[in-house]
Amino acid sequence: MPGKVLVVDDSALMRRLLSAVLTQAGWTVAAARNGREGVEQLLEWQPDVVTLDINMPEMDGLTALSLMMQARPTPIVMVSSLTEKGAQATMEALALGAVDFIAKPGGTISLSIDDIQALLLEKVRTASRIRLRPGRPAAAMPAPVQRAPRPALARPAPASPRTTTSAPASASPAPLRGGMGRCPGLVLIGISTGGPRTLEDVLPQLPSDFPWPVLVAQHMPPNFTLAFAQRMDRMCALEVVEVGEPMPLEPGRIHIGRGGTDLVVVERLGRLVAQPRPESPGHPWHPSADVMVESAMRVLPASQLVGVLMTGMGFDGAQAMAELKARGGRTIAEAESSCVVFGMPSELIQRGGASVVLPSQDVARQLRTWVQRLG
Repeated sequence: MPGKVLVVDDSALMRRLLSAVLTQAGWTVAAARNGREGVEQLLEWQPDVVTLDINMPEMDGLTALSLMMQARPTPIVMVSSLTEKGAQATMEALALGAVDFIAKPGGTISLSIDDIQALLLEKVRTASRIRLRPGRPAAAMPAPVQRAPRPALARPAPASPRTTTSAPASASPAPLRGGMGRCPGLVLIGISTGGPRTLEDVLPQLPSDFPWPVLVAQHMPPNFTLAFAQRMDRMCALEVVEVGEPMPLEPGRIHIGRGGTDLVVVERLGRLVAQPRPESPGHPWHPSADVMVESAMRVLPASQLVGVLMTGMGFDGAQAMAELKARGGRTIAEAESSCVVFGMPSELIQRGGASVVLPSQDVARQLRTWVQRLG
């Protein structure tokens, strides 16, 4: 049953359009013109969900978010611009406790609101049902990690059609061996709603000498994954990069799939390479965890893969990771106790595809144990 939504935006047009979409779907809506009014109405009206703009006069969205989470923790969906600055502010908002975000429509807003209507309603519905996790005040954010300078990213040589063609998923590939092309194994993480904050429990806990490359399929639209990767890079001992072009998979690096694409693993001239590819029309969420895991199983034996399925609605990653476990691989499902949305991990557990079920804060320790054992 729809409840109450507080729309906080300094644009009268945006307030009117968002309110109309939500009201037509059965939600009761109130509106505020800036962050100060938003905080006041939050306390007086006690909504079930808040949509919150970032750039506003009198009090900006990040300040309002921080005050809201201290005064009356409420599921908050940020409404963000597609600019680089807007993406960086959105990542900060997610760390402060916002549960999700939606990008403002481009062009003429009144003509483009239909482009985000379904997504807005989906995110508000999901937000109304989620388990809140405490945000981190700015003073509590992890300090930037000091690392020695790294060499420039190596670029794989252009591949012929034959070297990039993947074997069928049912094949049992042999391990890659020899020289710089040797890849001992891969960690594959699929995650959605609540992911940026949850990954702060995992990725910074991996040491700089972690021997396996890590790939992350975080459901996120274009223009936001680069800011996410940059933020995580400042927190992690491992280098964190967005996969915007083909790059070799090497130890010491975490690869974030670019929004608006799928992240896949291919073999090129005896080396494993991570690369983006156009979104698969057969998968509803992107970057797709199922697509990522399926591609990895084409080029490495399951025994050299570890899958991790974490918070998020839907079932992305459950089928592929269940298959990975069936072939002899290892998998982790995030426990309901730490999930923002216990959807994707629940699907994996129900399919019998979870080797272990752990809260997010224990995932990195399990990865270190397994990887050390497997070499």
